[in-house]
Amino acid sequence: MTSDLMARRRRLLGPNVPIFYDEPVEIVRGEGVWLWDAAGRRYLDCYNNTAHLGHCHPRVVRAIADQAAVLNTHSRYLHRGLLEYAEALTTRFGHGLSQMLMTCTGSEANDVALRMAQAATGKAGLIATDNTYHGNTTAVAYLSTRRPPIGGWPAHVRRVPAPDSLAPLGGSLAAQPQAFADGVARAIDELEAAGHGFAGIMLCPIFANEGTPGVGPGFLDPTVEVVRRAGGMILCDEVQPGFGRIGSHFWGHELLGFAPDVVTLGKPMGNGHPVAGLVARPEVMAAFREAFGYFNTFAGNPVSCAAAMATLQVIDDEGLMENAREVGAHALDLLRGLDHPLIADTRGFGLFFGIEFARDGQPDGDFCGRVVEAAKARGILLGRVGRAQHILKMRPPLPFAGAHAEMLAETLDAILREMPE
Repeated sequence: MTSDLMARRRRLLGPNVPIFYDEPVEIVRGEGVWLWDAAGRRYLDCYNNTAHLGHCHPRVVRAIADQAAVLNTHSRYLHRGLLEYAEALTTRFGHGLSQMLMTCTGSEANDVALRMAQAATGKAGLIATDNTYHGNTTAVAYLSTRRPPIGGWPAHVRRVPAPDSLAPLGGSLAAQPQAFADGVARAIDELEAAGHGFAGIMLCPIFANEGTPGVGPGFLDPTVEVVRRAGGMILCDEVQPGFGRIGSHFWGHELLGFAPDVVTLGKPMGNGHPVAGLVARPEVMAAFREAFGYFNTFAGNPVSCAAAMATLQVIDDEGLMENAREVGAHALDLLRGLDHPLIADTRGFGLFFGIEFARDGQPDGDFCGRVVEAAKARGILLGRVGRAQHILKMRPPLPFAGAHAEMLAETLDAILREMPE
């Protein structure tokens, strides 16, 4: 029973271990865009971007099993799988991003990226938005405002006001790009004045954890100019928008139209296998390697490389980026057709959607939470994001089809019609 499992979790894992839904779901099996619980009920997965190709994709499963049956060891031995994957991955990038470092998680990748910026610039100061999340190592946790660190926030980190749809920086969506850049410029001045200097800014190119608030091509142009003028680096977290999810481009920074210095990768990279990494320009990688003696036992192991290579190949072979563009456009049209007085905005990039709920111009996280719970009860798994957890977050696996989009929209329509304000 669910209550028994919850009691065992508390006894064995301790308190406050995150879990979805008021009535948690015991998931026992996955296939494609579907998940099944212990009672045999099927759920349409519209949230878990980790299963980028769909849950338990047979080619990735086979690649993992075949390599595990032959060899799995660390990267201090020569192994062609690591180099072949590095070649296949780096050809997807421009802007001189030609060298790769592998990790096991996106948190580790972002941690390394911060050190790369410090090594390449010789400075310590770092900037992120005040409504973001980049992982759970000590260094990247300092970028997040979710929980204040023991001893207070470190002096070398600044969190600038994040873009917002309901209350845009500068007073309007049109003014927001420059207003965001102005906030970054002020933070740089503060870091320089305090003696830390400015090493770099870390951001998701579509501001996924901020709820993708009114961003698009050119949004970051003023910020890029400010960062370049100050001699800092742009650390681009592609864990959510990368690998073709946004449909129009393989990477989020391509959509926004800027050149990052480091790009970090995570969840979708191995379709659920714990593999992550980053790419950087050679001079940035060299500065990091000279300043830090970095080695990671499990990063770049042959099994992880096999999983990552299979994932990359399936994206191409099954036309999943094109599917994200076509089905994503269809789904966004359907979602924009939903009608409810608390819907403030509906937006999306490829197979990444958000519906923002507000009451009298203020975020309504309670209402959004009730929508998520109601959808789960009807067999659809959704998530929430935003400063007040008021934005419905949808990131289905890339094989998501038109029929699935219609099921999602029809279910949400029924929920919203029945949901009191």
